[in-house]
Amino acid sequence: MSTPAVDRSLLIEGLGKGLRVIEAFSDNHPRLTSSEAGELAGLTRTAARRYLVSLVHFGYADTDGKYYWLMPSILRLGRSYLEAARVPRLVQPFLQRLSIQTGETANLSVLDGPDVVYLSRSNSPRIVSIGFQPGARVPAHVVSAGYAILSSYAPEQLDSWIEAREFARFTPHTITDAKTLRESVAAARSLGYWRIEQFIDAGLAGIAVALTDRKGRCAGAISITYQMQVYPADTALTKLLPALQEVATVLRAVI
Repeated sequence: MSTPAVDRSLLIEGLGKGLRVIEAFSDNHPRLTSSEAGELAGLTRTAARRYLVSLVHFGYADTDGKYYWLMPSILRLGRSYLEAARVPRLVQPFLQRLSIQTGETANLSVLDGPDVVYLSRSNSPRIVSIGFQPGARVPAHVVSAGYAILSSYAPEQLDSWIEAREFARFTPHTITDAKTLRESVAAARSLGYWRIEQFIDAGLAGIAVALTDRKGRCAGAISITYQMQVYPADTALTKLLPALQEVATVLRAVI
């Protein structure tokens, strides 16, 4: 859904800048100087330092005087969403039922920019389960949920999304060119589901269906990540897909 226009005179620009400083930290940049944070956030070194010092003061970051890094308390910001959001709470019992029924880990995820973000998870009854934990961000082009969600996009939306991205290769099977990705999304739209194999890791596959609400709007995707050796050939389509589709149909009436 598109975000409605906002009167810019009502915006607190400083809040937006502070959020950009937080987002500057990543796997590639776990520790930043004020100059580095400023460059990544599009701010001057002096401005970035003020935001970093403020984060330290409020307990969201720490510093050794030169470098800054985020503290675990920053997770409270994401936890607030998970605890307040309606859809993850509604979906969780259905994920649990799906996991028990299939014996595999089930997930709820949404698309956020270039990434699929996992919001809820129900572990498989196995000692070792695979898949993504809540809060994990994964490039959309390497997981089945990404294709399922993108299949709900209008053509112009999909074109804009693709044109703004660069698609990294994780395995020899990863789709990295726009033409093939568009064709895959179109196929997912036609089939009503999508399956990927070894796009992100050897031996792993995933299958997903889009989750729509009562008005037909896409609210995310439910998916299962599984080991290919457990479901060879098209076994996943007969043993996992029907259960996914059944849950998506039931949820459509309550979301």
